[in-house]
Amino acid sequence: MRHALAWRTVPIGETGLNTVFDFLNNPDYHLLDSFWTTIQLTFFSAIGALIWGTVLAGMRVSPVPVMRAFGTAYVNIFRNTPLTVIILFASLGLSATLHLKLAPSASPTFLVDNSFRIAILGFIVYTATFVCESIRSGINTVPVGQAEAARALGLNFTQVLWLIVLPQAFRSVIGPLANVIIALLKNTTVASIIGVAEASLLMSTMVENESDHLFSVFAIFAVGFVILVLPLGLLLGWVAKKVEVKR
Repeated sequence: MRHALAWRTVPIGETGLNTVFDFLNNPDYHLLDSFWTTIQLTFFSAIGALIWGTVLAGMRVSPVPVMRAFGTAYVNIFRNTPLTVIILFASLGLSATLHLKLAPSASPTFLVDNSFRIAILGFIVYTATFVCESIRSGINTVPVGQAEAARALGLNFTQVLWLIVLPQAFRSVIGPLANVIIALLKNTTVASIIGVAEASLLMSTMVENESDHLFSVFAIFAVGFVILVLPLGLLLGWVAKKVEVKR
């Protein structure tokens, strides 16, 4: 689906690029825009995955058998399904076949916006399973006696989970959740298969157009992802140490 590609195809040799700085200054390659799209994909997908993953974790430890069964089935199915399949199904199955529209159809940027939001939906569906398992492992670290004491005071399951268990669980799994978010950032490259104009799609275009400068192209995007991933990992690692539960 090339309709969402925001860059003009440039014939090989037309630009005469010789250095990395030429790539950065070339107006036909919107390098900063592509990485900004990657950041947006990661940000919105991470928020959605954290919310949905928390709900799933609550289902997995719920005393209601139906909810436990749903949470277990969901995690086992989507965690073991390739992300590429999920993104393609979201685009071809939900959007093209079922005509699911996540953007105003009258908008001149409908195709671009709809593909972007469909990609976010796919990332949420997939990443939430890993968030769920991380949070569930954190729930298991909370002493059972605390939940029993809360129930003895008259709190129901939802109140115990929300007020007592989850705050402690989150503090103990910030490290694993950081790894999930970093993996999500790198997984956003899959969005290129449905035409979302993020970093990997621009890299593919540049590889096609600048076959004489492949090392420079790969170096630019490798450095770009390191710049995104390294500070995020350091920040979340610092947060994990600051808020970890002392036992």
